[in-house]
Amino acid sequence: MLMSSYIIDSFYRCLVCSIRQNKTDERRFSIYTGTKKRLHLRAESGEDRTTWLGAMLAVKDMYPRLPNSEIMAPVVSVVISTDKLKQRLLQEGLSETAIKESEDIMRAELSTLHKYIVALKQKQFMLIDALRHLETDKVDLENTVVEDQIQSKEEGDSFLSTHEKYSADGSASDSSDEHDRHDQSDDEDAFFDTSDILSTCSSDHMMSCHESEIEDETNPNSIRDSISAVVPVGFYYPNIKRRNKLPDPVEKENGISLWSIIKDNIGRDLTKVCLPVYFNEPLSSLQKCCEDLEYSYILDQAYEWGKRGNSFMRMLHVAAFAVSGYASTRGRSCKPFNPLLGETYEADYPDKGIRFISEKVSHHPMIVACHCEGNGWKFWGDSNLKSKFWGRSIQLDPVGILTLEFDDGEVFHWSKVTTSIYNLILGKLYCEHYGTMRVEGNREYTCKIKFKEQSIIDRNPHQVHGIVEDKKGKNVGTIFGKWDESLHYVIGGNSDKGKGSNVPSKPNLLWKRSPPPEYQTRYNLTQFAITLNEMTPGLKEKLPPTDSRLRPDQRCLENGEYQMANAEKLRLEQRQRQARNMQEKGWKPRWFAKDKGGNTYHYVGGYWETRDKGNWESCPNIFGQHSTDNDLNPSP
Repeated sequence: MLMSSYIIDSFYRCLVCSIRQNKTDERRFSIYTGTKKRLHLRAESGEDRTTWLGAMLAVKDMYPRLPNSEIMAPVVSVVISTDKLKQRLLQEGLSETAIKESEDIMRAELSTLHKYIVALKQKQFMLIDALRHLETDKVDLENTVVEDQIQSKEEGDSFLSTHEKYSADGSASDSSDEHDRHDQSDDEDAFFDTSDILSTCSSDHMMSCHESEIEDETNPNSIRDSISAVVPVGFYYPNIKRRNKLPDPVEKENGISLWSIIKDNIGRDLTKVCLPVYFNEPLSSLQKCCEDLEYSYILDQAYEWGKRGNSFMRMLHVAAFAVSGYASTRGRSCKPFNPLLGETYEADYPDKGIRFISEKVSHHPMIVACHCEGNGWKFWGDSNLKSKFWGRSIQLDPVGILTLEFDDGEVFHWSKVTTSIYNLILGKLYCEHYGTMRVEGNREYTCKIKFKEQSIIDRNPHQVHGIVEDKKGKNVGTIFGKWDESLHYVIGGNSDKGKGSNVPSKPNLLWKRSPPPEYQTRYNLTQFAITLNEMTPGLKEKLPPTDSRLRPDQRCLENGEYQMANAEKLRLEQRQRQARNMQEKGWKPRWFAKDKGGNTYHYVGGYWETRDKGNWESCPNIFGQHSTDNDLNPSP
């Protein structure tokens, strides 16, 4: 037998050692000594390894470990004698009745104590058993990591070969299933460590594509369109001062356990249980939709690239915008407020050049529609969520199509990927996004973006990788990075691999996440999200009575008035239970309408014109305390 890299200079006890076989090499195996040292061994052949393993296990079986049942033997039934107590009480002259009552009291107390000790023993048994399972899992994980490191060193793949491998796999696989949770295709292993690849790339390469070239599909071997002189001018917006922190809380917030709430409501209809605002963040789902526009400047740049005839760079920027909307979800463990039927939200941001309007258009199912106007583009869509509860986690599958249209007629469509929220009962909450997103254009290019699902031993989570294809299905570019950090792109593919005609360019920065705000809270809101619920001077008089900023429970939560927030939330949820009846009686949204023959919604217009006039008579007072059913229905 050959030792891997060192000579054994001590001995180890078989009783505490464990043996693991290498799955990739039939000659290798490892011995975990129970200390920090691990022995990585290699036999002369597979048969030799089998012989060694058999001999070691035989020796180990000669000294078996005691099973849990013997280590934690159950407490035997205890026989309680009261003879000494009875004799002592008789000496004191107590009656038989008093003595019998004293014996009963003592037996009851000892019985309770005995049950408590048995319960502690059982709990200790379970903890020891769980500890052994964890130790086994730990050894398995360590073994897997060691094997992966050894295999990685042996293979020594470079960035270019990894890029070519992924591009080949990605172009060959064109599955349209965006929510396949168990996709185990070969391209899973082709995700690469962006921190290693980009260590030599400067972040000021935002427009360094002017040093690169893009292959012209009319002559893929030599002709390329030079974009060296094209630097998007962009738009100049006014500088508007907005708040950079939430108000200081009025009251001290007390933590609440979700598990305790579930236990307290066993047997009750959970749909009628009002969860405390402790689990909410001071934003509504309508405002969460607006968070997707945080990096709207990417669409301004995409518009400029298209104006200058570069559809490829426009496609890259649209894909980056589609991914950037997930960046704000990092570290967000609280849920937004569920809007009331007919609730709206507007966002007028001259400093970003956008005007946004959203409305809750359906209660069952819960559907939110939105529309945004920018400089040279419009963005709209609607979505609802199909949820699956898995015990410790919940899976959310978005249903709906997002549409982006530029003034020159180029249109892009895409849908969001699956989101799962983990550790609902115990542990720290976190979310993960995974699946395939297809950004479909109506002209030259499409982009398929894969969000990699994080594994247990993944050292580089949140990775995304996208392939840009032309009308002929040829790979002309790649984007990669992390949805919560940044995206980079390279120009070129491997459609002519072997001829050296389509070598990828150096990675260039496409998008980078904004830094976190200076004043952090437990909600982990981004700087942009902090401004969404801000009531700027003079804004309240311009808002309709349905705007989310006027929702009392949400406003109280933002101000740190937690008792009032809980009371208002309960009141509004009781009112919201009328929404199903309203919808069945023919209620219709005010600013959106359903497309004929379809299930999608479109903006009917008129909101900003009505806002300029200040005429909100057609909008109901949905947050009012004494509103009637008729008051909840807007007039036509």
